[in-house]
Amino acid sequence: MKKTPEGFALLLPVLAFVLARSPRARAAESAGKMSYPESRTGDATDILHGVSVKDPYRWLEDVKSPEVQAWMKAQDDLARQRLASLPGRDAIAARLKELLYVDSVSAPQHRGSRYFFTRRHANKEKSVVYWKEGADGAEKVLFDPNGWSADGSASLGGWQVSWDGASVAYQKHINNSDEATLYVMDVATGKVSDIDVIEGAKYAGASWTPEGRAFYYTWLPVDPKVPTPDRPGYAEVRFHKLGTEPKTDAVVKERTGDPTAFQNAELSRDGRFLFLVVSHGWTSQDVWFRDLAANPKGAQETAWTPLAVGIKAHFDAEAFGGRIFVKTDHGAPKGRIFAVDPAKPERSLWKEIVPERSDATLEGYEIVGGRLALNYLRRAASLLEIRETGGRLVREVPLPGIGTVGGPVGRDDEDETYFSFTSFTTPTSIYKTSVKTGAMSLYFQVKVPADLTPYTVSQVFYPSKDGTRVSMFLVHRKDMKRDGSARGLLEGYGGFQVALTPAFSSSVIPWLEKGGFYAVPNLRGGSEYGEAWHEAGMLLKKQNVFDDFIAAAEYLEKEKWTSAARLVLRGGSNGGLLMGALITQRPDLFRVSLCGVPLLDMVRYHLFGSGKTWISEYGSADDAAQFQALHAYSPYHHVKAGTKYPAVLILSADSDDRVDPMHARKFAALLQAASTGGPVLLRIEQHSGHVGADLVKAAVAQRADEYAFALSETEWTAEAPKAAQEH
Repeated sequence: MKKTPEGFALLLPVLAFVLARSPRARAAESAGKMSYPESRTGDATDILHGVSVKDPYRWLEDVKSPEVQAWMKAQDDLARQRLASLPGRDAIAARLKELLYVDSVSAPQHRGSRYFFTRRHANKEKSVVYWKEGADGAEKVLFDPNGWSADGSASLGGWQVSWDGASVAYQKHINNSDEATLYVMDVATGKVSDIDVIEGAKYAGASWTPEGRAFYYTWLPVDPKVPTPDRPGYAEVRFHKLGTEPKTDAVVKERTGDPTAFQNAELSRDGRFLFLVVSHGWTSQDVWFRDLAANPKGAQETAWTPLAVGIKAHFDAEAFGGRIFVKTDHGAPKGRIFAVDPAKPERSLWKEIVPERSDATLEGYEIVGGRLALNYLRRAASLLEIRETGGRLVREVPLPGIGTVGGPVGRDDEDETYFSFTSFTTPTSIYKTSVKTGAMSLYFQVKVPADLTPYTVSQVFYPSKDGTRVSMFLVHRKDMKRDGSARGLLEGYGGFQVALTPAFSSSVIPWLEKGGFYAVPNLRGGSEYGEAWHEAGMLLKKQNVFDDFIAAAEYLEKEKWTSAARLVLRGGSNGGLLMGALITQRPDLFRVSLCGVPLLDMVRYHLFGSGKTWISEYGSADDAAQFQALHAYSPYHHVKAGTKYPAVLILSADSDDRVDPMHARKFAALLQAASTGGPVLLRIEQHSGHVGADLVKAAVAQRADEYAFALSETEWTAEAPKAAQEH
């Protein structure tokens, strides 16, 4: 009898019984073919640049279709039934609860006479934002998103306090999606304005005027007639005065008409300089500014002065003391800083005050306490320096070890500043320091219920396919035997200038406690070694990223850290694309893939969600040369029937408006039909956007499912087929 997706759901109680059978029976099932919800195939085909491109599951792109909705429910039901039945899953969840429900606090922001900070409570699902009058005042709740919705679907996004501390603008999300509405609250009374409500705040963040009565922000149209992928091209920079109707807000910068670009504006703290930044994906930025002191009537009456326009490089500008400071990788892939006279902003007149270093990459900088705080990466770990605004080195800030610095957080006119420090084996700590004297004290440290002393971190270097030297961090027990028997969790990203640096994650502890190790390679496409490292993993060179990850897996087996039968891969978003590439290119290298909110159809990705904003990173199938490169690695187009693929758990989200979940749906259907190997499950998180649901219980459940799946599948080695035959 033919099973429909709806009818299949009725079989789940029986399936739960089947999946609860003995480990040997589960091994047999893994070696054979699982029974999945029916996924019909279509005949959609495109001819692109003379190439016939088949798309048998295009019907799964239409999420509004009742057929697709029923299919999604059947897939998610199957995945959750299977995952819930896995041995040890509940014990892992219980351990994760101990580790993730902990207290933590952020560094405080000083605005006016008030201090603002975030606190996560061990007994709450979401973080709470507090404020207090003076450094020693009583704590008062500013936002508590835990009470915003019964099901936890309403979430707090960014929040920006006015410089006088009287008002706060904040973005509210539904289902933790990127889409947002901006609201304004009076801090003293907690009253939310019913006038200052701005829809289309997906990319909005309030940049306040010094007196706190107005702010600049980026607005997007909410008209459903505007196609979602085209919306970024309609973004406008607007100016909002408190107490006025947002529809009457002045347009400071009209839309670009380019859906591949972002634009935003930032006002200096003293209110003098308004910077306009148009980012062309992650490859370059154009920067203009307005000197509002030259025309106090307002920004609309002042012409834009080009600071860095038409140059293929990144520029990060801030103003202090009447000068403009610019961090850039133009002519210096690892970054340097210039000081600019706003009266003479021509590029040829910029004065270099911090030259490029050969041994470190300048990740970011802040102006705090009248000085420059420079955050470098050296061998993919943080180095923090304090320099005078003329460039003279004052000191290197002593760090507790090899790890990652966050911040500093402070004001350009106040000596007191804060920064965070974390490493793979050190929970996040926040330090308070004096910019002037260098005096430092521990402000807060997260405490986790775990003994971390048995673990250590190794950094290794290995050659990629083309000989490029790639670094990788390995977190493991000090006494771990290098005989290939340990389970390995290899996680990667490789794109968009994202650096994977040493950072503590409580959710990794259960994996380590099970005897596994955790590996994080610094793939090309990231920013660990400068812009050249990023460019070597994008567009026509994207295959380098996959080759780097393949080489990491090969290194781990060659050096007997693990074996292919015991190796688990994990990645999300662009890292989900990495998972898809490894599944289709080298399924022999590993046993399990945990593939989160992925991009997988690289021929059509730019037609959905925020896809057009990533064209500068990936390219577009509209371009012949870029199509050739994309089609050559696009995971959806390289699944081959009859192939023994690894066990795959695809983690999707029902409200992901960044990476369209159609990627996960189409790939899951195709892989289920083609694979003769491990199970392919599609788990769909409810009330969740691209970054997941912001509930601790959701994180606990997802990680427990991931680890239970990975552990159960890596129990079976080359002997599994024989065991299956015996059964």
